Amino acid sequence: MLTRELLSSFKNKTDLIKYLETNKTQNVNYGKALEKIAYEQELLPLQAELVQFQRWVQKENKKIAIIFEGRDASGKGGTIKRFKEHLNPRAMRVVALNKPTEVEKNQWYFNRYIKELPNAGEIVFFDRSWYNRAVVEPVMGFCNKTQYDRFMIQVPEFEHMLYESGTHIIKFWFSVSKEEQQRRFEKRLNNPLKKWKFSPVDEKGQELWDEFTQYKNQMFSRTHNHFSPWVIIKSNNKKQARLESIKYVLSLFDYENKGNNCKSILPDPNVVQRYFRNTIQLDQ
Repeated sequence: MLTRELLSSFKNKTDLIKYLETNKTQNVNYGKALEKIAYEQELLPLQAELVQFQRWVQKENKKIAIIFEGRDASGKGGTIKRFKEHLNPRAMRVVALNKPTEVEKNQWYFNRYIKELPNAGEIVFFDRSWYNRAVVEPVMGFCNKTQYDRFMIQVPEFEHMLYESGTHIIKFWFSVSKEEQQRRFEKRLNNPLKKWKFSPVDEKGQELWDEFTQYKNQMFSRTHNHFSPWVIIKSNNKKQARLESIKYVLSLFDYENKGNNCKSILPDPNVVQRYFRNTIQLDQ
C-alpha cells in the first residue's frame, strides 16, 4: 500500500513507476495508475505539438474547422478539452450551439453555423455541428422529411464551397458501443458533478439505437468525399481516442518543426479509420 512515508522515499517519478510495476499484481489500482501515467506521458508532448501547430496556423492564416460528431457519451467533449487545453485562446474557439431560436428556425439552416466558421489564423472546434440535421434531428422528430432531404442535398455543396475558400474541414465520428454508452450514462447519473450532461435526448439514445444507426449510415454514404472525408474514431477507450484523434489532425499538415515534441504523430489505424462501406464500427 502506498503510504505517505513510502511516497516520500521516491526520488522521482521513475521510482514510483518501478514500484507500481513491481506490485501491480497485489493491487488492481496500480495497473490503472500506470495506464494513467502512460497516457499523460504521451498526451503532454502531443499537446506541445498542437501548440506548435497553432503557431503555424496563425502565421500562415490557415482556417481549420474540426467537427466532433458521435452518439451521446462517445467522448467528444473530453477530447475537445484535451485538444484546446494549452492552446492560445485568442486563436481558437469551441462552438457548442443551443437549439435554434424562433428567428433561426426561419433562416437558411446553415446561417447560424456560418457565423461560427474559423477566421484566418484560427482553429474552431465544433462540439456537434450542422450534422445535427443528418442524425439527431430526424431521429428525434426535430425536423421534417423535406428539411432533412434538402440538407442532405445541400451539405456536400456547402462544404465544397468552404473547401474552395480555403477552410480545412476535419470531420470526426466518435464510435462507441451500445454497452459502453449505457455504462457511461449510468456513471453520469451517479456523479452529482456530471448529472447535467444527461439529457432527455440521452435517455432515448439506447431506445432509438437502431434508428440512429440507420441515419448515421445514410450520412456517411452521402456526405463522405475526398475534400471532407469522415474519420471514424473508435472511442470505447476514451484516452486512446483522445491521443489518436490529436495525432490524426497533426498528421494532416506540414507545419514548421513538425514532430519536434514527440516520437510519433502517426495515428493508430486500429483506432482511426477513414470511412468506407466495410469499416467496422463499434456503434453498428
